[in-house]
Parts: sequence; C-alpha cells; structure tokens
Amino acid sequence: MAFDSLSEKLQNVFRNLRNKGRLTESDVKTAMREVKMALLEADVSFKVVKTFINSVTERAVGQDVLNSLTPSQMVIKIVNEELTKLMGDETTEIVLKPGNEITTIMMCGLQGAGKTTMAAKLAGKFKSKGRKPLLVACDIYRPAAIDQLRINAGKVGVDFFEMGTSHAPVNIVKAALEHAKANNENVVIIDTAGRLHIDEQMMEELITVKEEINIDHTVLTVDSMTGQDAVNVAETFNSKLEITGVILTKLDGDTRGGAALSIKQVTGKPILYIGTGEKLTDVEQFYPDRMASRILGMGDILSLIDKAEQEYDEQKAKELERKIKKSEFDFNDYLDQINSMRNMGGITKILEMLPGMGMGNMKDVDMSSGESALKQAETIINSMTKKERANPDLLNPSRKNRIARGSGVDIADVNRFIKQFNETKRVMKQMSGMMKGGKKRGFRLPFGKM
Repeated sequence: MAFDSLSEKLQNVFRNLRNKGRLTESDVKTAMREVKMALLEADVSFKVVKTFINSVTERAVGQDVLNSLTPSQMVIKIVNEELTKLMGDETTEIVLKPGNEITTIMMCGLQGAGKTTMAAKLAGKFKSKGRKPLLVACDIYRPAAIDQLRINAGKVGVDFFEMGTSHAPVNIVKAALEHAKANNENVVIIDTAGRLHIDEQMMEELITVKEEINIDHTVLTVDSMTGQDAVNVAETFNSKLEITGVILTKLDGDTRGGAALSIKQVTGKPILYIGTGEKLTDVEQFYPDRMASRILGMGDILSLIDKAEQEYDEQKAKELERKIKKSEFDFNDYLDQINSMRNMGGITKILEMLPGMGMGNMKDVDMSSGESALKQAETIINSMTKKERANPDLLNPSRKNRIARGSGVDIADVNRFIKQFNETKRVMKQMSGMMKGGKKRGFRLPFGKM
C-alpha cells in the first residue's frame, strides 16, 4: 500500500520521542532530520520537504510545546496539522451544476495513467448521486480506448457517445453535447487522448477543445507510482491548461506516495479523488486530514464509516434484526455479511483504517488466513442447496459430506465452519437482548482465526 514505508519510518521517529518523555530543542531537531530523510525517500519534492520541515520545527521548538506535559504528542499533533496543510487544508469536490444544466468535465493525462478507467469510475460515482452522466470517447488515436470506454460505460450503466477516429475531438464534443441535451444527460465526461509523454499536438488538441467548448472542469489523472514525474506532469498540464484538480491512480500499489504529498504545494491545485483498486467502484474522495491521520498511524474511522454507510440498507438491516431476535439467522444472511465486508475492501482495507492498525503497523501482519477463511466460508455456503442455506438444521452428516466434496474441503473444515456459524447465532441472540432504548450495539462475525 501507498505510504507503507513512510508511515513506518515516521511512527518509529515518534515512538523514540515518546520514550524520551521531556523533550529538548535538540531532540526535536534530531527527529526532524529523520522525518526529512523519510520524506525524501518517499519521493517528496525537496522544496516541499524543506518548507515542511521548517514549518514543523518552528512550531515544535516553541516553549509552549517543550514545556507541556506531553511534548511528544504536541509534536505529533503539529506534524499531523502540517501534513494536512501540505495536501490541502480542505476537501475539494467537482462541483456539478444544479438540475438539468450540463456540467462538462474534460479528463486529461498521459497514456497508462488510468484516465479512461477513471472517467468511467467518476461516471458511476455521479450516477450513484442521482446524476445522469454521458461518457464521450475523444481518443481518436487508440480504437482500443474507445472500446474500453464503451465496455466500462456498460458496466457502470451510463450512456456512451463516440464518432470513431475520423473526426476532430472538438467536433466530437460538440455533437456529444447535443446528444446530452436531447437525452436529458447532465454530466458530460470527455475522455481525451493520452501520449507516452507530453507533446505539442496533444496539448493543442486540449487547448482547442477548451477554447471552443465551455469546459467546467479540466481534471488531470496521474499515476502515483511515477513519484516526482507525476508532480512534473501535473505542473506542465496546469501551466498549459489551468487544470481544476488532480486524480491520483494506483494509490493502492507499492508506491512511495511522494506525489500525494507534493502536488498541491507545487501546482496549487487540489487532489480531488484517489484510485484505490482496479474495480470501477474503487475511487474515493480525497480527504487531506484523513490521509495525514492514516500516514501517522492514527487510522481513518470516518472513511470506514463512509464505506459502511454505502453498504447500509435500512430494510435489510431491519429484516436482519428481526431474524436475529427470532434466531432465524441463516447461511444466506451470513453470505450477505461476507459480501458487505468484501465490498468495503476486505479485511485488510478495513483494518488499515483502524487506529494503530494501518500502513506501517501492518507490514508484518499476515492477513491471508483471514481472507482465506472468508473465501472458504463462501465456498462452503455456495455448495449447499437453497433449502440448506435457509434452514441450517437440515445439515446432517450425509449432507455435510456432500457439501465437503462439493466445496473441495475436508469434512473437518465444514464442521468447524458450522460450529463458528452456530456460535455467531448464539452471540447475536444474546446481543439482541441488549438492543434496548434504540441503542444498537454492532457485532462482528467470527470469520476465523487471524
């Protein structure tokens, strides 16, 4: 995951500060030298690092910090605030026009940064908010890009517009806007051509579109795995096109994260969204304060709550509560809980957002056993008949043997899973009695030893 190495190093620095108790100015400056090296190794711009270290040091060596009862915590607080400031004090969103007014968003970036996929991700995100997006294919040099956008438009359930490769991009956009008006579509997302490197032809095409079309947002997609190259690309695009903001892709990969910490400071433009995976739902709003907390090992409970709320279905929740109270919780309900956890990113991503469990602290934690237990439970349930899933009491020895053969596991694994399931039912039944006065206490499923 992004920032793993940086997070680990910063947390080691702060652990050393805590061990000292009272701090001297020399202690702080020594720690800041270590922080400086950690940031540079994370591929953060040297100028950005210099400004950051100076700001933190100036605040941290003040007498109100050094003379406080918990100076190390005060230093961590200052670093957290300055990291947030570095990435942007406020969360910035793409502002959409009200009602049926069309908002035009032009996606730009180098080839391979994930621009075409991100266009579809944004379309799906806006659709989930009640908007009616239109994806427009303007990469006239790569037929494969047009096909990719068409396929992804179908996957996220939005309209798609293209005119092949024989028309100028500006004319395609003009025709797409007419199409959008005729079909009451109110968000037009334009996927433009990328190159392996910045060139004049690409820039001229984009400038022409902006000059002839009222583009509301010019959004740059950059590959965070390219480190400082991503910052240089952002700086060049911004100088030529005056971008609205940046989307960082591949932030779930093995990247040092320097781009996320440098782009806002270098370009003055905010990070709007981050790509966190390959699925078309793997896109998140970028929250500078939350990212700073995650880097420092403080967790990101708010983002975890956001993910949980996306999975929350009030009617399903009420039905589940009823079934728990009546001890009617079955394997279908268990499977629903597994799918909800998977939709939230799985065990690893959930734990990364918990205080003390994220990034650097998880490098030695083997999550494979927990993920394997989830997968095995799902396989076992899928090997049951519909009646068996709905009525666990039907599972006699012969049925269990058939399920074991069907799921490719040992009969002992089936018995162990059923025992876990029954324990879950028992715990849920106990907890249902604690849900009084409207105060509901959450529960978790025992998915196996981790």
